[in-house]
Amino acid sequence: MSQTPAIKHYLQFSDLAADEYAYLFTRAALIKKKFKAYEKHQPLVDRTLAMIFEKASTRTRVSFEAGMYQLGGSVVHLTTGDSQLGRAEPIEDSAKVISRMVDLVMIRTFEQTKIESFAAHSRVPVINGLTNEFHPCQILADIFTYIEHRGSIAGKTVAWVGDGNNMANTWLQASEILGFTVHVSTPSGYEVDQSIAGIRSSDSYKVFKDPMEACRGADLVTTDVWTSMGYEAENEARRAAFAEWCVDTEMMRVAQPDALFMHCLPAHRGEEVEAEVIDGPQSVVWDEAENRMHVQKALMEYLLLGRLA
Repeated sequence: MSQTPAIKHYLQFSDLAADEYAYLFTRAALIKKKFKAYEKHQPLVDRTLAMIFEKASTRTRVSFEAGMYQLGGSVVHLTTGDSQLGRAEPIEDSAKVISRMVDLVMIRTFEQTKIESFAAHSRVPVINGLTNEFHPCQILADIFTYIEHRGSIAGKTVAWVGDGNNMANTWLQASEILGFTVHVSTPSGYEVDQSIAGIRSSDSYKVFKDPMEACRGADLVTTDVWTSMGYEAENEARRAAFAEWCVDTEMMRVAQPDALFMHCLPAHRGEEVEAEVIDGPQSVVWDEAENRMHVQKALMEYLLLGRLA
């Protein structure tokens, strides 16, 4: 019997290196091409993915579930309401049990420490489907979408307008690994914390008080909701603080003429983005949403089987 390879988890963007991302983007393009041509691609027959949700989801659930079925595998869906996860069983115990019965685990939860604790006691790869601190699968999809439309993201400028949240943290990690620059503009009090982002230096990002200046010359402008899941109590305060951070046609006008607009969705038109922008010709949000499935299929395949020829 062959030796089992060392377990590789995907808990934040910095868990993989630039050459691994190059492979994943190439692989995702192949997997997507097959999907569009109705060609079967089922390397994960008889493999099972457990999906654990402490935070509700639309895109994460559909993309992982459909993706795993398309790869020939099966899926077990768990929430805190229908498992011991919501009944104070230690997360270490849950990890030890669940990972003996499945081949792969995806978790969408609150604190990053929870998923790290689960992974530390898991016998199978664990994927971060979203935490308060990071959203690596989304940025994986965003960069793949940029590459599809414009080619390599190396040397480009990404403008992040809005909250210094899990998306912003992940963009900073990606910029350091893949060699592009992020222009960050957040309201006062909502800045990105470099220590949480876990990046070594500030060389790959610049901070702007004025969101318009952050967008000037950008190749990609991207944002997120003003109030992320779990912060609903701050909704009114955030609405007031973020009023000037709505991505509008003026911001897109000062970006590069061929700049793209992205949003991880769900979006609130008239809040973090104008309808004219998200529904306009520079927006690629629907490709971006679909691409979650394709890059995650490449990721799941890679974590379980390694590099394939």
